[in-house]
Amino acid sequence: DLVLGLDELPVDDASLPRGCVPYIPAPIDKLIAIADHAGVQACDVFVDIGSGLGRAAVAMHLMTGAAAIGLEIQLPLAQASRELAARVGAERVTVVEGDAALMSSRIANGTVFFLYCPFGGDRLAKVVADLEPIAQSRPIRVCCLDLPLPECPWLALAAQPAPGLEIYRSISPVTATASTC
Repeated sequence: DLVLGLDELPVDDASLPRGCVPYIPAPIDKLIAIADHAGVQACDVFVDIGSGLGRAAVAMHLMTGAAAIGLEIQLPLAQASRELAARVGAERVTVVEGDAALMSSRIANGTVFFLYCPFGGDRLAKVVADLEPIAQSRPIRVCCLDLPLPECPWLALAAQPAPGLEIYRSISPVTATASTC
């Protein structure tokens, strides 16, 4: 946070929909573990679902060179995320304000998806279901922090590099032998 010039946590918007989790910043050690164990490269598109202030998307871009997309439902957080990306010169970071459960077209070019308990229940099931067609077209990785996924026969657990962190890889027959980038 000091490196990115972030001071204090923002107050969540009163209009945060039911089922969404208030903003919780991801620990940097977990983001480093994702970069390493998910093999994030400059050719990847890292999608942070429930991106808050954008620290994970910006940090992943700065660490790996990957393009990043932050999806955030709270407009004030999305605006702060855009300001952060501009302030640090992260030109390959895009922030989209909206409900991730309704925005599957905005994540279609992602290759690495990060979920740090942004929501659960029906919203989570919808987002995970939206990832399956993407995984049918190319390999993807899904990185979950403190978030158990619903059963997904098209995902295989690839690594558990830290407590609460699970990294999955798609196992579709079409993508099983394809490269990630």
